[in-house]
Amino acid sequence: MTSVSVKELTLSFGAVTVLDKLNLDIGDGEFLVLLGASGSGKSTLLNCIAGLLEPTDGQIFIKDKNVTWLEPKDRGIGMVFQSYALYPQMSVTKNLSFGLKIAGLPQAEIDKRVARAAEILQIQPLLNRKPAELSGGQRQRVAIGRALVRDVDVFLFDEPLSNLDAKLRSELRVEIKRLHQALKNTMIYVTHDQIEALTLADRIAIMKDGIIMQLDDPMTIYNRPKNLFVAGFIGSPAMNFLRGVIEAGEGAPVINVEGTRIPLAGYLSENALTPGRKVVLGVRPEHIHVDEAGAVQNFDAVVDIEEPMGADNLLWLKFAGQTMSVRVGGARRYAAGSPVKLSFNMELASVFDAESELRL
Repeated sequence: MTSVSVKELTLSFGAVTVLDKLNLDIGDGEFLVLLGASGSGKSTLLNCIAGLLEPTDGQIFIKDKNVTWLEPKDRGIGMVFQSYALYPQMSVTKNLSFGLKIAGLPQAEIDKRVARAAEILQIQPLLNRKPAELSGGQRQRVAIGRALVRDVDVFLFDEPLSNLDAKLRSELRVEIKRLHQALKNTMIYVTHDQIEALTLADRIAIMKDGIIMQLDDPMTIYNRPKNLFVAGFIGSPAMNFLRGVIEAGEGAPVINVEGTRIPLAGYLSENALTPGRKVVLGVRPEHIHVDEAGAVQNFDAVVDIEEPMGADNLLWLKFAGQTMSVRVGGARRYAAGSPVKLSFNMELASVFDAESELRL
């Protein structure tokens, strides 16, 4: 069952088209993340769904109801912004209840909803405080609670954790995940943080220039990116890209990278790898093995820089005339200039056409 449906949505500001005939269906109870860099159109799309921006063309449906021209208050949504937008002179209780009072709900119902939201978000001890007496994380919990008390079908989050430090972001990310599991409401979440997207989403829509480049579950996007842009956008550190030409090999095609011939045996789409085709081999740092005993492939590389990261280390290597990153266990140390042997996990690699940049 579809909860939110965007059909042929177009939004233009003068001669500039931000969204062009965009289509998107979001399932009932789904947690969808709109992910992209600044200017990709993700917040613009969210604001159109919320009713804060009027589309140039197209339609928006929420629970099969055409809400394209309805006011935000009539759409059955609750929205959480990047800024907390709390009333500084009001207590937490009054911040949570103010919108309900304006809507004319009975006091008993208001008290019930505020108590429920406070319990879910674990902010009962804060109800009599004012925003100035709260930490950033507590203020954002109150902002989420203000959306929660509306008892709506769809929640919209516009980069709600961007103003928090790393530790608080991690904690509230878990709370939002727990909130979704408890409520099972549809949630649409805008972020530029790929970690938030991968950990929170049922599906991720990666956007660029107002276009959805790939819409899929997190693991499919991570392991099977549709094109070079998606592959480079997801992952920290980024996927390694090795440009070369397909050549015939013994039993399987190989990619010739600056004279180094890398067998592509095990890659899922070997039939598309015709000799002479210019391609880009993408391999994530954790899918490259260093000094692995008994490896079928063994390629020479030299350590350039080592970055100790605790549980694991990040090695920057010189390989086939290029620099690439490899993630290794944290127990062993590698000195700059030391030679190492590499092998690649081709089952988790990606090969892209050099011209179209699409995955083969």
